Amino acid sequence: MSGTSLVLSTSPSRLSRRSRPRRRRLHSREDHRLPQEQRWRSASPSRQQERERQLEEGSFFDGDDPAMEDDFEKGTGPKRFRYGELAIATDNFSDEKKLGEGGFGSVYRGRLKEMKLDVAIKRVSKGSKQGRKEYASEVRIISRLRHRNLVQLIGWCHGGGELLLVYELMPNGSLDTHLYGRSNAAVLPWPVRQEIVLGLGSALLYLHQEWEQCVLHRDIKPSNVMLDASFAAKLGDFGLARLVDHGRGSHTTVLAGTMGYMDPECMITGKTNAESDVYSLGVVLLEIACGRRPLVVIAEHEDDTMHLTQWVWDWYGRGRILDAADERLQGEFNGKEMECVMVVGLWCTHPDRSLRPTIRQAVNALRFEAPLPSLPSRMPVATFMPQVGTFTTSSAATGGTSSTVTSSVATGVG
Repeated sequence: MSGTSLVLSTSPSRLSRRSRPRRRRLHSREDHRLPQEQRWRSASPSRQQERERQLEEGSFFDGDDPAMEDDFEKGTGPKRFRYGELAIATDNFSDEKKLGEGGFGSVYRGRLKEMKLDVAIKRVSKGSKQGRKEYASEVRIISRLRHRNLVQLIGWCHGGGELLLVYELMPNGSLDTHLYGRSNAAVLPWPVRQEIVLGLGSALLYLHQEWEQCVLHRDIKPSNVMLDASFAAKLGDFGLARLVDHGRGSHTTVLAGTMGYMDPECMITGKTNAESDVYSLGVVLLEIACGRRPLVVIAEHEDDTMHLTQWVWDWYGRGRILDAADERLQGEFNGKEMECVMVVGLWCTHPDRSLRPTIRQAVNALRFEAPLPSLPSRMPVATFMPQVGTFTTSSAATGGTSSTVTSSVATGVG
């Protein structure tokens, strides 16, 4: 009777307000039946922004959060593994199974017996906030991408304080190890390098223009270019990647990437876009052709260095660009292909991002489907205006740590 009295004494306005939460909960349950993208679009702007913020900050991983389960469990694509499965696959993450170690975690070789599959398992360092953010980005982005030149994400695992990602195993490791590994290691022949160039270009074309959104990778470098059993290139590590709607233009964000591969203009303005990825691609193209890291030691002044772009551009200006080719090849390369890769590399690293090619223009030139550009004989000086300010950077280099960059002057390449 008391319950009846409570209802009768409630004003119509209060009754209306009490009914609203129930409608919201029912709406939420209906939402869970929709595909992930539709749920995100149907959510209120504030809810979606909060979900995005949690993914950015890695705060979904403070426990087995049902909301996070809702976003990551899709029923198709990458599967969720139990921690015990992956511990068995790696002999309890033994040092003998370790393939490498970076600033935010370690990678182990594993064998999934039930699937009869060899895999690479990334184990995020406990307590690494940046590692947690990258884990979220990997699962959220690369799990939805399908391309022959992208590393395939097979599955993932979280819970019990562990964050693990399972990838297809790349038997030939990274491009970095083949370009700069042991001095007595076999030299990558030019035909293999040429195919790597084309594969990498194809991957970035897919990310920038052929998928439903533009995917900004933001950390293209040789150590993130993996090689399968046939030495086909597969771009990996999407921990710093961001999604941008096509046609949106510049994307303001915290600086992220690896020094030597970061667009100088991005370091000044704090804005990244597709041209920033194109710049990084250009540096990698020059590395593949020249066999040199982004910073080149000047022979006559061992304490001095210049950026690889400047070094190659100097040879280009003298009309002797092939003199910049990797000496270890001993001249065994197709001159037309070598020149093409280096000129496109210079084009992609042009100091003025407005004069860089789109990824499609670069790929067309690399495939000899379009003429090479006519570049100035001397490397242009960057003309973009600096924006005075302080930007927080997320370094993706090994042992990467957050740092603060304060810039008040214009800068060129390097």
